[in-house]
This record gives sequence, structure tokens and C-alpha cells, in this order.
Amino acid sequence: MQTNQLLLLFCTVLLLLGLVAFFIGRAKASRVRASGTAMYAQPDQYAWFAVLSTAGPAVLVGAVGSLLLLLLGADIPPLYLFAASLVVAAAGLAVGVAQVKPQFHARQAIERVIRWILAGAALISIFTTFGILFSIISEALRFFQMHSFWEFITGTTWNPGASFLASAGRGDGSGAEFGSVPLFAGTFMITAIAMLVAVPVGLLSAIYMSEYAPARVRTVAKPVLEVLAGIPTVVYGFFAAITVAPIIVNIAGFFGLDASYNNAVAPGVVMGIMIIPFISSLSDDVINSVPDSMRQGSLALGMTKGETIRDVVIPAALPGIISASLLGMSRALGETMIVVMAAGMRPNLTANPLEDMTTVTVRIVAALTGDQEFESAETLSAFALGLVLFAVTLTLNLVSVLMIRRFREKYRVNNL
Repeated sequence: MQTNQLLLLFCTVLLLLGLVAFFIGRAKASRVRASGTAMYAQPDQYAWFAVLSTAGPAVLVGAVGSLLLLLLGADIPPLYLFAASLVVAAAGLAVGVAQVKPQFHARQAIERVIRWILAGAALISIFTTFGILFSIISEALRFFQMHSFWEFITGTTWNPGASFLASAGRGDGSGAEFGSVPLFAGTFMITAIAMLVAVPVGLLSAIYMSEYAPARVRTVAKPVLEVLAGIPTVVYGFFAAITVAPIIVNIAGFFGLDASYNNAVAPGVVMGIMIIPFISSLSDDVINSVPDSMRQGSLALGMTKGETIRDVVIPAALPGIISASLLGMSRALGETMIVVMAAGMRPNLTANPLEDMTTVTVRIVAALTGDQEFESAETLSAFALGLVLFAVTLTLNLVSVLMIRRFREKYRVNNL
């Protein structure tokens, strides 16, 4: 029997065992309660505890066994694994039904199980982050054994050359230069242009929709604005390359400037348009959460509506606005397709946004695709770039947390 058929059979049997546990547990609890004995929980709560004691250990055994199969390469036949899980489920059913007693706190036991499930869900994200970091660091260290970390951080030329031949034993990789400054310069320049477009437009639109727009306008405008978030990035890339880039070239030519059709302004502007829904929607929610008592108090003191928004509402909502802006910045830092189609793939260290340039994420994609050997410095450089980009985003997040705590302490509402 194939594995998918075994899995379907396992789920079916486990579902039947869960139903049996539910009805047996509830029937036993109902009989005990009908005899006049006081119980600490309702019959349905005892029934659900029986279901949890039946399915929970079985799923845990199946998950651990599958993890051993995938990661450690353990030779465990799937039939034996599923059979062991069902045996555990049957034992759990017996234990769950046996626990249907007047002195047993079924409700508290269910709450403890739910608390452990929620804690496990939180730990999954933490362990995933550490797993990603470990996988990046382990490969990045291999790259830094080939090339100097200091030259990688401070170098101004990115030219892998024929470094891939060194992994094949046909050269020493000499002449390859892995200076990441041009890549990060292009990343930060395009991200800065995107934020210059997204933050003012997104914040002003959020202020309008939350403070000025009638209900009918808000009902129509907000969903239409959020549609922008669902457009694929490749469509934005077409828009940037075919429409925005020629417009930028024509405007630059009108002012006597020389602009390339692959430039940093076009992807920056289009990326900013893509980020507007994130900043606008989140900022709108944050502004709406500011207590009306603060607005009414400001108006009662003689301030105008505009002064109230500027001096009271926006400062109170600033932690959420900063969080929304950083979410948009993270989206811009990780964007690849728009940059490839509108800015090009040439590492170019320049302060002129009208020239072509590329970003870190584009270089990572280029290094991990193609026919290069994985052991080559060019391929391993993708992990080094990812590590530095991870450190940059982590630093931005730490700074944002400090700023949010500062403003939250300043504008915290005293409920005493």
C-alpha cells in the first residue's frame, strides 16, 4: 500500500476513534451526572478531553516519526509508524474515558492542552527563524573561508569572474572580486525611493479615510486601494519597464539629463505604489484605534481638526505608523522581480538614480540559478549576501522596537 493511501487510512481511523471517544466520554459523564454526583465540568468538556487524549498523542507520535524519516534518514516503514500511532490513540482513548470522574477538572485540563498548543505554535516561528539563520551562517562561513569578510563588506567592485572554475579544479579563482557595496547601495537607493513614494501617499490616504472621508467613500475607496496588494509583482515589473521607465527617460530628457531605460527611479516608484496598501491600511487601523476622548479633548481646548490630527492623533498613532512603514520597507528590501525588469542586473556603484543598478536579492537569485557548482565562491556568496541582509533588517527592527517603546511610553493613556 502506498504512503498516501496509508495516510488516508490513518486519518480515517483516527477520526473514527475520536468520534468514539467523544460519544463514550459524554455518555459516561452524563450517566455520572444523572446519578446526582456533582462534577467539575460539563459532559461535553469531558468528551472533548477524551478526544484530545486520543488524537493528540497519536498525532505527536506520527509527527516525530515523520521527522525522523525526513531529517535523520531513519529506516521506519510507514505502515509500522501509522500502526504505532493508532495503538497510542487507542491507549489514549482508554485513558481519556477512564478520566471521566467527578473529581477530575476536564475544563482546566483542556485549557492546559490549548495553552501548550499555542506555546508550540509560537515556538515554531522562533525555531524556524533560528533554523534559517543557522542554514545561512553555515554556508556563509564557507564563503568567508575563500574571501575576506572585510573586503566583502567594504569592496566596491562585484565581479565573480571565473570563480566557478576553482570548484571544478580548473583554476584558483584569482581575479574574482566580491565587494558588496554596489549591491547594498542599489538596494538602499531603490528602497529609499519606494519609501519616499509610499509613506507620504499611504499616510495621507489613511488620514483622509479615517478622519475626513464619508462612510460611503470609505466603503468603496479602502477595498479598491487594497486591491493593489493583490497584484503579482511581475505585473508591476511590466508596468515599471514598459510605462514608468520611458516616462522617467522623457522627463529627464526634458530637463537635459541623460537617463537609462534601466534606472533606479522606475522600480522605486512602482515599488512604492505596491507598498501603499500596506502602509495605508495598517495606518488607517491604527489611527482609528486612537481614543475619541483625545480628539474631543483637543477640540474642546480650541484646536482645529487639522491641528488635532497633527498634534494629537498622529503622535498617538506613531508606533503603529512606524511598524507599518517598516513592514513596507521589508517588502521593498526583499523585492526582486520589479528590479530585474526595470533596473537591470549590473552591479553599479553610483549616486545617480537615473543609471542602471541592481539589488542584493537579484544577485542572490542570479548566484543560485544557472549551472554553477554549489561549492563555487559565486554560489556561496549568495548566503553571505543573505546573512548581511538579515543583519541589516534585524538592526532596523531593533531600532523600530526602541522607537515604538519610546513613543508608547510617551503617549500611554492613564486608566487609573
